[in-house]
Amino acid sequence: MLAGMAELNGEPVGTAQLQSLALTNYGHFTTMRVDDGRVRGLSLHMDRLRRDCRTLFGVDLDTGRVRELARRAVPVAGSTTIRITVYDPHLDLGHPAAAQDPQVLVTSRPAGALPVPPLRVRSVPYVRDVPAVKSVGLFGGLHHRRQAQLHGYDDALFTDPDRAVSEGATWNIGFYDGTRIIWPDSPCLPGVTMALLRSALPHASRPVPLSALPDMQAAFATNAAVGVRPITTIDTAAFPSSHPVVETLQTAYGEIAGEVL
Repeated sequence: MLAGMAELNGEPVGTAQLQSLALTNYGHFTTMRVDDGRVRGLSLHMDRLRRDCRTLFGVDLDTGRVRELARRAVPVAGSTTIRITVYDPHLDLGHPAAAQDPQVLVTSRPAGALPVPPLRVRSVPYVRDVPAVKSVGLFGGLHHRRQAQLHGYDDALFTDPDRAVSEGATWNIGFYDGTRIIWPDSPCLPGVTMALLRSALPHASRPVPLSALPDMQAAFATNAAVGVRPITTIDTAAFPSSHPVVETLQTAYGEIAGEVL
């Protein structure tokens, strides 16, 4: 399978097969960066797919088969980004409870160059539907990302009803308070990169209200596509574009051995 192509269950996908995904927007996915055939946190990505499939469709997903299908999208050498989407092409809008036959859509695109520049983000009150699931329902997140960009920022940072930080549109967020890494204790997607980094430095999980941002010495975003990315602005709060702790996390992430896909 060449980069930029798509396959459903190992076969070229047609318009009719994508209609349900486009019109009902019910399903889940994971995105992985593959470097020379290896993926950091591959087992965690497979665990996510298995868990979310059980949540959305009530059935177990054969992750061995998923890996087999994903390998078709990966070049022998070099880097690429693949997305594995699980959905039922036969889902009926009026009877979603009947959706019990999820299929595997694999798409690929070129991997972005690393490192990426720091982020400037704007906070917005928003909680995704079923936050623990990486769902294909991206409307809310993309709408808030667009609004943030129209106001001169790079992306949106979500807060819960108590105005405590939760997650970014497609990434997790962490802070350094001068002693340890702080992961916000608020409903969010349990990110693979975040999970891999928890052993890198002492850390804690606790609520991070927007009012506490001036007490933080550094902020950063994490996701599988870019690893660790500095955040320099959250609303009017400013953070350094380079901080020793963030650099330590970037190094630690880079040294994590990838699992063979």
